[in-house]
Amino acid sequence: MMYDVVVVGGGPSGATAAEDLAREGRNVAFIDREGRIKPCGGAIPPRAIRDFDIPEDQLVAKITTARMISPTGRRVDIPIENGFVGMVDREHFDAFLRDRAEAAGADRYRGTFTKIERDAEGTHVLFRDKESGETRRLTTRLVIGADGARSNVARQEVAGGDRIPYVIAYHEIIEAPGKVGEYDPERCDVVYDGAISPDFYGWVFPHGKSASVGMGSMVKEVDVKKATADLRVASGLADCPTIRKEGAPIPLKPLDRWDNGRDVVLAGDAAGVVAPSSGEGIFYAMIGGRVAAAAAAATLETGQVAKLKLARHLFMREHKSVFKILGAMQDAYYKSDARRERFVSLCHDIDVQRLTFEAYMNKELVKARPLAHLKIGLKNLAHLSGLVRETYV
Repeated sequence: MMYDVVVVGGGPSGATAAEDLAREGRNVAFIDREGRIKPCGGAIPPRAIRDFDIPEDQLVAKITTARMISPTGRRVDIPIENGFVGMVDREHFDAFLRDRAEAAGADRYRGTFTKIERDAEGTHVLFRDKESGETRRLTTRLVIGADGARSNVARQEVAGGDRIPYVIAYHEIIEAPGKVGEYDPERCDVVYDGAISPDFYGWVFPHGKSASVGMGSMVKEVDVKKATADLRVASGLADCPTIRKEGAPIPLKPLDRWDNGRDVVLAGDAAGVVAPSSGEGIFYAMIGGRVAAAAAAATLETGQVAKLKLARHLFMREHKSVFKILGAMQDAYYKSDARRERFVSLCHDIDVQRLTFEAYMNKELVKARPLAHLKIGLKNLAHLSGLVRETYV
């Protein structure tokens, strides 16, 4: 059988790409490494719920407040006005997306990608079948590589795909209590403390009957398990039973190129589309899958392999500015506890709160309040230049 597209990876990006192509009537297959659960806080904004038709039963919690915690323990609670942030559990959410892609008509294979080969008959995707352990081969016109931050497809096929920067993220899913001590099942806690992470942050994200407690860091010497244990103690969650533990790389920067100019295009973490500063990945992964599917469809329709570049073009046209600003924020404020203290101080500002969450909820920069932007810019300069004390709000 000749497929139009074979998608390598069955996470949010790969499953979205496979579903979109199947609904367009394309002959598509996806290869899924079943059983692997990515460490993830699980937050999805309202736009993701709307754009990707996420049903209510996939939301394990609805968050109405975000708490920022500084290195000195200062707490800033930011209410989410006129809405909520949905939380999903990746174990069940990813499975739902794979099932939906299969129901749309995509062929599903369970196994681990090994390599891509080519001959006169076409492009062949080889994988090790999960059940039999044997190597199988799918023949296709195009390949979408959606196989994670250290993508084997990217490493083999796309220039620069082997050099993507990443942090190591680790979390523990625990049985969560109701509202007790420092824990609130309707609030996400984000911990900016060098003792937890010297270059990123820690989190406590409610998942209904469970919670995700974790952190990330690029510093190899950091003991991620100890840092997470310390975070559990600080949050009053040390004695909660642990359901599972997971770790994985999280990319920090989109690749400069997402296709090989021939028959492969990348999507999701494989392309590096995780937001700087926040580490948010689910929405951007699904958008990455959607634009990769659009690029593949355009290539099949026209026969022009240059159309594969559409994936990166479409994504960056809408999200480049947000990624640029978030990257600058991470570079400015994640370098030391003194800078992290200043960042939490900025979060006291009502304009910062409103603009941040308006941008997060709708995934675009807010341009309607120029005076608010000016004030925030001046406060940034004052903090970064040291003109005001760390705790100035």
